[in-house]
Amino acid sequence: MRLSILDQAPISNGKTANEALAASIKLAQTGDDLGYTRYWIAEHHDLPGLACPAPDLMLGMIGAQTSRIRIGAGAVLLPHYKPFNVAERYNMLATLFPNRIDLGIGRAPGGSAEASIALSGDFLKQVNQFSDSIDEVLGFLHNSFPKDHMYSKIKPSPVPTYSPEPWLLGTSEKSAILAAEKGLPYVYGHFMSDADGPSIVKQYTNKHSETIVTVSVICAETTDKANELALSSQLWSVQRAKGESSGRIPSVEEAKTYSFSDKEKETIRKLERKMIIGNPKEVKEQLEQLQLLYQVDEFMLVTITHSYEARQKSYELIAKEMLADN
Repeated sequence: MRLSILDQAPISNGKTANEALAASIKLAQTGDDLGYTRYWIAEHHDLPGLACPAPDLMLGMIGAQTSRIRIGAGAVLLPHYKPFNVAERYNMLATLFPNRIDLGIGRAPGGSAEASIALSGDFLKQVNQFSDSIDEVLGFLHNSFPKDHMYSKIKPSPVPTYSPEPWLLGTSEKSAILAAEKGLPYVYGHFMSDADGPSIVKQYTNKHSETIVTVSVICAETTDKANELALSSQLWSVQRAKGESSGRIPSVEEAKTYSFSDKEKETIRKLERKMIIGNPKEVKEQLEQLQLLYQVDEFMLVTITHSYEARQKSYELIAKEMLADN
């Protein structure tokens, strides 16, 4: 089983965006050292508590401070951008860091309606053109436009020796079907979907084999410690849903003193069913059970804790348990 990292660049209560991004760079370096296959960073716009609106800028920093791990966007939210510009930026990264760049593509807004309008005007119109925009990105990356096409005369320079590897991200049957139609490897967001993930992924893997499943994981030396750490992200989810917080990740102490309503407790129980929480052995067992369900060879782990040190430790413990012999 291959393991990778998805980083949302969360900002914890009491921390700055600068500290959050520094922690992201350190996390990528840790993944590089410990044998994780990929490090991807997500794109969000004016969402309190999440520090990265521009994955390509962060990847330039991260690529320069790592040596082996594949790095990429999880994902570039394509409706906000012109395909040529996306191809230029990721060709640039692929030139700087040969054979290490992944280009995850998604269609979500990544922020409020107002932020989407500020970024791309008529966002829904761009979403309706998503399939065509993917074709354009692939045409630019692979220099595959017909000779009579206007875009055959231009190239997203610099053109690297190894092109960025494109992936399509999604949480629905629709996204899996689109990935299959485009011949793209697919990433399914198990941690953010209530759909029947194994069924969706099976439909895709009937035609293709390269699939990653993204799952929320918190690991600590003991089960009790892992459950305690998970309180932060659980309270964060509850507060975001109610729109009553600063958006930053609350501390374990805040979560322990918070008075959860019965409805919120039920929300947390639903969240826990989508998460893997435990000591290293338990996390390994649960990932192996998930692997049997999904029949995939790679999981991408997203870990949200208030403490950056605890997040770092979570990935370290999992690597020691599962990647030490790789």
